[in-house]
Amino acid sequence: MPSLSLTDLVDVVSKAGTPKATKVAEIKNRRPYQPATDFYKPFRDGLIDIHQKGKDKKGLLDLQNSLTDPKKIANYPDAIDGYRKWWGRKTITWFEPPRNIYGHAGIDVAVNPELGLVVDGKRLVIKLYLKADPLTKLRVDLITVLMEVALRSKCRSDDLLALLDVRQGKLFTVAAQLKPTKAVVDAELAYVAALWPSV
Repeated sequence: MPSLSLTDLVDVVSKAGTPKATKVAEIKNRRPYQPATDFYKPFRDGLIDIHQKGKDKKGLLDLQNSLTDPKKIANYPDAIDGYRKWWGRKTITWFEPPRNIYGHAGIDVAVNPELGLVVDGKRLVIKLYLKADPLTKLRVDLITVLMEVALRSKCRSDDLLALLDVRQGKLFTVAAQLKPTKAVVDAELAYVAALWPSV
C-alpha cells in the first residue's frame, strides 16, 4: 500500500493540474527515506532531546552551537529563534506523543507529531512546521484536521492537537470543520490512488 507523510499530502493538496500530478510522481519515485538527507532531522531530534531530558532554553543554544553544516548554520537560527520566542516563560515537560496511520482509497498517511508537551499544565500534541514558505490557512486546516481525525482516539479528551509554525513562533489548533475538511483529504487520497499506477 502506498504511504505518504503528512507533508507529502499537504504538498499534493496545495497544487493543481499538472504540478499536482508531478508531485505525486515525485513522491512515488523518490529514493527511500535516508536520515542523513533529512535537513531538519537534527533540529527535531534536538528539541525532543531538550524536552525529554528536562533541559531549559539554554539547550537551544547548545543545539545551535553543535551545527557544522554551512546550510544548517545558515537556516537553523531562524527556527531556533522562533522556537525560543514560542517557549517564552512557559513551564514545559515532556510526554510521548501519539502516532497513527490514516488510510483512505488504499493510501496510508503517517500522522507523526514530534512533540508531546505539558505546557503550563495543558497537554499539547505538536506537529512542527519548519519550512520557510509561509504557512497558509489551507495547510493549517488540513494538518490540524487530519491530526484530530487520526489521533483523537489515542489522546486524552482534553489534549490539544496543534501545528507549530516554528519560525514564526505561532501555534495553530483546529479551526476548520472536521467533516468537510476530511472529505477534501479523502478526495485527494482517491486522486493519488487513481494516479499512482501510471506515474
